[in-house]
Amino acid sequence: MGWLYYGGNTDPIEIEDRALAHLKVVIATKLRRNESFTLSWQHANGGGGGRSTIWLHPSIPLRFVFNEPKPPQLSTKWITALANSANTSGGITLLPEEVEAG
Repeated sequence: MGWLYYGGNTDPIEIEDRALAHLKVVIATKLRRNESFTLSWQHANGGGGGRSTIWLHPSIPLRFVFNEPKPPQLSTKWITALANSANTSGGITLLPEEVEAG
């Protein structure tokens, strides 16, 4: 399990390492371009359900912490799907990974 720390909040957002690695690529790309956007995700079943959204802005501190020491192999298909959602009015939605054939 990985953690996303946003702003001055000391309570991290828990996101599975593989998903967080893919989100990091998309988020870093948008922030590098000085683009602000939202990130939305559904809470884990143990968290009482529901969903959350945060507003990401280049001036707000952001830190990605991974449990696994080695980065996973990234899926171009998943990055593209996340980037496409980032370019909508709804912002990035943490979509499930679709297994790449081959």
